[in-house]
Amino acid sequence: MKKVLIIGYFWPYVFYGGRRIIALANYLHEFGWYPIILTVPLSEKIHNDRFKVIEVPFKGDIFQFWRRIFIKIFKADSKRSLLRQAKEKLGGSHKKSYIDFLFNIYQEVFGYPDTEKGWKIPVLQNAKKIIEKEKIDAVISEWPIISHIVARELKKLYKIPWVADFVDLWSQNHDYPFSRIRKHFDKKLEIKTLKSADVLITVSQYDAEKMKRLHRGKLINVITNGFDPEEVNIPPANLIPKFTITYTGKIYPGKQDPSKILVALKDLISNKLLDPNEIEVRFYGHKEYWLEKEIEKYGLSNIIKQYGMLPREAAIEKQRESQILLLLNWEDPREKGCYTGKIFEYLAAQRPILATGGFGSDVVEELLEETKAGVYCQKVEDIKNALEEFCLEYKQRSKVTYNGDRVEINKYSYREMAKKFVDLLNKLHVTSNLSNYSLSK
Repeated sequence: MKKVLIIGYFWPYVFYGGRRIIALANYLHEFGWYPIILTVPLSEKIHNDRFKVIEVPFKGDIFQFWRRIFIKIFKADSKRSLLRQAKEKLGGSHKKSYIDFLFNIYQEVFGYPDTEKGWKIPVLQNAKKIIEKEKIDAVISEWPIISHIVARELKKLYKIPWVADFVDLWSQNHDYPFSRIRKHFDKKLEIKTLKSADVLITVSQYDAEKMKRLHRGKLINVITNGFDPEEVNIPPANLIPKFTITYTGKIYPGKQDPSKILVALKDLISNKLLDPNEIEVRFYGHKEYWLEKEIEKYGLSNIIKQYGMLPREAAIEKQRESQILLLLNWEDPREKGCYTGKIFEYLAAQRPILATGGFGSDVVEELLEETKAGVYCQKVEDIKNALEEFCLEYKQRSKVTYNGDRVEINKYSYREMAKKFVDLLNKLHVTSNLSNYSLSK
């Protein structure tokens, strides 16, 4: 079996770790590739014979000193976001505050090229040992940025195939937080670093087009995120008898707008098209002060509740039991064409999705039309019409029927995602072997 070294951070290491690495690791072995993951110390240990995890400790990111101070003074939680806790403790609980500004300046100045730059030397040393001991056939680099910088060094030393995978872009990130000066240097470093990569991967065609303009002539592929086929809601869980709309996860202020569904609900109730006693809207995630104010503003506190954070397994159960799942689409024009990771998780829950906001004719709308997993409503009037239809069906059948196309939905499973990676790895492996053979001749 061929071996691939995957370098990066992932859930459940910290709250901001993604699931893409684990998603790949769980299914690559089915296609003849054994993953060895090089990451930082995990908050939860993983025992899985499908892959190997090697933890590489380091002194910490650029916030490590301040995190220790904050924990000591304010008894903060080391597993939660330092920024979020600072805003809670110091009074910056609005969507944006002076605390966000200070964090951003500190990160821009001291966090170049990456807040995790202290990981570079220890991970590079460990990667060399692994490659020489395990006879690695390819490398995949993931978030954070320092992983790609390390992968470039490995490519230079060992001439093995390297795939740089970007769930979020580097200098072209739609949520890029720094100044033009910092962006100038980030762009230069990105071009220099990724010049050696054999393939660049991103999660949407929109991001791929942006990358092509910066990395001219590079092979760039699109492989979307997905859902775990082992978590699909089969057989279906029992639904809550009440007409329930559920949102799980983080809300990004200024980038997602829950007010549109609030306005729609307010209008439907005011016009007596919706009985407030028959509906409940549930938000699971960080309790947001600004969202609570919005809910109060529209007089919806009796039907809309923020329930706070839940373990992931519990959040999945809340999705499965809900009549409707709420998806807040991106409202920032820079993010047009980008999926939210939440939509794939919702596909596994197999409940009708109500996607609100955005700009229309984007990837979310196309995905919902393709899979028949829900409806896309850009404007408030569209949301009102969709809610009316859902409510009518609920009153007639005591539930909202799920009509998702399982064949189309399965195209977005982690297994299919892993298979696409393997197709690339196999081609690169063959090309690399032929090249090495020619050189030896």
